[in-house]
Amino acid sequence: MSTQNKPFKKLTTHRLLEMKQRGEKISMLTAYDYSMAQIIDAAGIDVILVGDSASNVMAGNETTLPITLDHMIYHATSVVRAVERSLVVVDIPFGYYQGNSSEALRSAIRIMKESGAHAVKMEGGSEIKESVSRILSAGVPIMGHLGLTPQSIYKFGTYTVRAKEEQEAQKLIEDAQLLEDCGCFAVVLEKIPAKLAGQVSQAIKIPSIGIGAGPNTDGQVLVVHDMLGITKEFNPRFLRRYADLNQVIDGAVKNYIQDIKNGSFPNMDESY
Repeated sequence: MSTQNKPFKKLTTHRLLEMKQRGEKISMLTAYDYSMAQIIDAAGIDVILVGDSASNVMAGNETTLPITLDHMIYHATSVVRAVERSLVVVDIPFGYYQGNSSEALRSAIRIMKESGAHAVKMEGGSEIKESVSRILSAGVPIMGHLGLTPQSIYKFGTYTVRAKEEQEAQKLIEDAQLLEDCGCFAVVLEKIPAKLAGQVSQAIKIPSIGIGAGPNTDGQVLVVHDMLGITKEFNPRFLRRYADLNQVIDGAVKNYIQDIKNGSFPNMDESY
């Protein structure tokens, strides 16, 4: 669909850089399906992340590791169909880029060609430098991801705050600079001390997007199911719930059941 006559500008990686330069915060949420993506895109979100968190909130897995590339392309395709304004970024899932730059390039190209997404996201710093460089050399934009990297949960053994120690904090800063030097257009900083997140944001020219990283990043991201209160069990300190849709949906379904049981739905006005 052409956006030439639309009352908005399409979000691009360059526009995100301009937003950082003028101090405008960047808003980002996840989406995994057409209906939700259409709502949050129309509301004016800057970036939509088709996250591998779909493994948790859509498929019910304990971690993000089981989700496949085909699954991610399916979700991304559904989201892209709905979006007119937002920049759509897609996670490359675990096992499709670590340790093999050729496979990483194939994975990124499949996502871009088959879904129509605008960029991919990858977890890690110096460990994945070769894959990052190879994907960028093919013209595919990359958003990095440092700090708590959920694809490495079995390595860390915990979802606790990362980079509290000086050595890990210094590596994180160096990795952020490395990702910028390679050509990444932005970096997510997950669950690290707010002071460190501010230092990283000042040390790099590309935008930083925080989740559990305090207010000093260039933008913020949350999982939409968490932010809307659809999920109930996940309650980290950084999560602010803007609605309680779990309760709303529960009440609506119970009313629906009751109306069927007592014969009040459908009534004659709802019949042909």
